[in-house]
Amino acid sequence: MKASRREFLQRSALAASGLYFGTRNAKAEYLLPEVLPSPEAGLLFDESDVPRILQTIKHPRFADYWKSMQYADLKNDLQFLKDELRLNNHVKDMLRARQILERSSFVYRLTHDKQHLEVARVAIDRILEYKRWDYFLEAGEHTIALQRASEATIAMSFAREWLDDALSVDTKLEMEKQIGEKGAAACYRTLFGMMHPDRVRGWGFDPEDDYQYRFDLSRWPIILNSTNLKVIPIAGLGIGGCLLYGKHPQAKRWVDMALQSAKAFSTMFGADGSYEEGVGYWGYTAQHLTMFIEVLQRRTGNDQRTLLNFPGTVRYALRMSMPAIDHPSDCVNFGDAWYMGDVSCAPWAARVFKDPVAQYVALSVGEIRSHYPFIWYDPSVKAQVPGPELYDVRFDNDWVTARTGWGVMDSVVAMRSGGPANHEHADRNSVIFKAYGERLLHDPLHAAYSYTEPHWLLRLTESHTAVLINGKGHQYHDGHEGTNSSWAEAQLKQYENEKNHVIVTSDASEAYRLVNPNVDAVYRTLFFLKPDVLLFLDRVRMKDTPATVQIRFQAYNEDKNAQFQIDKDEFTISRPHAALKAKIKCTGSFTISTDKLNVPEANGIHPYVEVNSMDAKEHILLTVCTAQQKGKPHGDLSLRRDDNGWKVTGTHNGQFINVRIETNKDIPGVMVG
Repeated sequence: MKASRREFLQRSALAASGLYFGTRNAKAEYLLPEVLPSPEAGLLFDESDVPRILQTIKHPRFADYWKSMQYADLKNDLQFLKDELRLNNHVKDMLRARQILERSSFVYRLTHDKQHLEVARVAIDRILEYKRWDYFLEAGEHTIALQRASEATIAMSFAREWLDDALSVDTKLEMEKQIGEKGAAACYRTLFGMMHPDRVRGWGFDPEDDYQYRFDLSRWPIILNSTNLKVIPIAGLGIGGCLLYGKHPQAKRWVDMALQSAKAFSTMFGADGSYEEGVGYWGYTAQHLTMFIEVLQRRTGNDQRTLLNFPGTVRYALRMSMPAIDHPSDCVNFGDAWYMGDVSCAPWAARVFKDPVAQYVALSVGEIRSHYPFIWYDPSVKAQVPGPELYDVRFDNDWVTARTGWGVMDSVVAMRSGGPANHEHADRNSVIFKAYGERLLHDPLHAAYSYTEPHWLLRLTESHTAVLINGKGHQYHDGHEGTNSSWAEAQLKQYENEKNHVIVTSDASEAYRLVNPNVDAVYRTLFFLKPDVLLFLDRVRMKDTPATVQIRFQAYNEDKNAQFQIDKDEFTISRPHAALKAKIKCTGSFTISTDKLNVPEANGIHPYVEVNSMDAKEHILLTVCTAQQKGKPHGDLSLRRDDNGWKVTGTHNGQFINVRIETNKDIPGVMVG
């Protein structure tokens, strides 16, 4: 049926505001402004854009990062470049040289500062001296561009444009030559290998590089095809190819490969914009896709701005944010995410889609760690604080976050269900809880990237707010191939969200069964009664042999300020500004104890509470938690059991609580009175 004029105008208004329509699993649809290409257009901006960018760097959101670029210690940089840089060290030294080049070439382009120009010229000369631009090889001979060659290609391409009038003809020709030979060719070889892993003649480390952590790369063409390390050569190849378009006979082939690979990789983002490697890697990944898409459109007219759901992926970052006291960039750090990181693609999404929520993220969430937001920020798009409709979400990858708001003092609960992912931990059914400015249930930070280091332990189930069976977690790999995916699966079986509460049930049975075939069922149900009451119901059932079950509650202790108090059937985790008090009920006998993870103190002190349920074929444990600000009393909650489940009643912070949980089924019935 043909849409009416009113319907058409309504849909157009939604699209223009950056809001999408359709089902949860449908890709977004947008009406985008036409942007005409020009072979002479700047890769990211033109001379006419410079006045706007110079205004942007004065904005409070961007000023500090700009000052860190403009007033960098150039004397120290010159000393490093001239006297300290090692041509067989790519991990640290080439990385630093590339970062110096990106910074100083951009500062010079805006300010014509001659000191930055001098530093940029030296950085170019030193990068050109490297025998190869990366420390990975195919067949022991040909460079593959997993990191440094891709990054160097991007930096050198932008520097070639931004320093155009300040470089000699010979230098510009040599830059273009090496961008093609050491950069783009290596990027192409990398993407070709991921596309055709059966044709790869073996990936490995460069024996001349001094990188010390070496492991088996034989399956990396397959493994990395679905990780962020594919996006960097996509961006490098695409940007380098666009720079050399019309100059180099392979340039079109390079751009075509970059685009084909970008389209294939875009499916790593959910239709809702979620990203399975975690929000810390989201920024890095989305930014490089954005850079390539922008350069591609400006230079060739190929418009890929709906390659993925960009407004949705910015909302994913927003919903994974978890600002805390003294940590405004804290986040739901499933896996190796650590902190929120860069939100550079948010101002681009706000500009392109006229999206007020993306503009809010650009100005209020995470950090600015690159100069690209200076280029993309559009002050005409007014930021809009997201409303309650975005508070609670089940992402397409079966991760759940629920909250009371976006501020430091608001509550956030997150549960990690779903499938494997690169950079993951053994964390199925694990939970993070922040309230009153403090992480009260923690997910570890700074886990080792190498299995040879003792704090590899931080990746395992025992280091999470999760379940152990006979002291063991669920399946995870041994690290010999890096931080790639395991086989562990969990699935959400229940998700209900109302204005004042959220109910989630996740089934991780298969993940545990891969370790212990005697496992029949491992279910966790969360009931979040906003703003500060959280109930866990854990059910573990064995097929034949009885087992013990441990439930761990990890405390945030980066500042060494976590404290515990234990009683017969309850415990308290205290932080400087808030505390979590938990009461436990179990179908069998149990004990509560405290301990810390067995890692060297140099890698942190990681304390936890453990509830140990004694030998049984079936365990059903109820944990009722209340969060409270320091100095204020917790409510008095009563937990009573009958044949079909538990009833929780009482008052906390003036809120009357009347919850019944029926446990006669794996997916419990939860009724709120």
